[in-house]
Amino acid sequence: MKPIRLSVLEDKISYHFQDKDLLLLAMTHSSYANEQKNKVRQNNERLEFLGDAVLEITVSDYLFRTYPDYDEGKMTKTRSSMVCEFTLASCARDINLGEYLLLSHGEDSTGGRERDSILSDAFEALIGAIYVDGGMEMASRFIHSYLLDGIGDRTLFYDAKTILQEMVQASEEGSLRYQLIGESGPDHNKEFTVETYIGNKAYAQGNGRTKKSAEQMAAYRTLLMLKRQ
Repeated sequence: MKPIRLSVLEDKISYHFQDKDLLLLAMTHSSYANEQKNKVRQNNERLEFLGDAVLEITVSDYLFRTYPDYDEGKMTKTRSSMVCEFTLASCARDINLGEYLLLSHGEDSTGGRERDSILSDAFEALIGAIYVDGGMEMASRFIHSYLLDGIGDRTLFYDAKTILQEMVQASEEGSLRYQLIGESGPDHNKEFTVETYIGNKAYAQGNGRTKKSAEQMAAYRTLLMLKRQ
């Protein structure tokens, strides 16, 4: 990873680190650190832990101030949709975060730069790095710019299955079902692929660490497809 590439990322997010090593650490996946264990001793997991906490308080504060009519349950549900793996991975893709990651050869060759779990973790690690380097104000500004101000259709994600079911019930196109079409990975880190069917017609596929999350993703993508139609 050349420093110039990370400077491009800094330009993209409009934040320039005082400590450049923090940004490098945020982009260092555990697979790379394990592969380069004689040269690299740390990975981005500690920054991810910190970024997760900064993200949660920032989103909670945003919801509290923006939606005074939301009760605790509604705020909790909405926050869950805003900070879920899919949403954060989408935000990471918006800034092409995957291309700046340090991954092992194996992780890179098997599509790690586009894997939701890796992208969402890196996005949280980047938040953690900005917090350590520039404080809460800078971290909050980043979260507002790249998550809250552009949440858009991502807020549909949490209720996707319910919304899709209601849409199908109101139509005459047949029943909705989810079909498992594949699974991969070891038992401790499975990834499932599910496809939605309305009647006999296949619509969209979704991936996830559980069958439920894969169904959620498939439902969300089906909603977006139907919306475009």
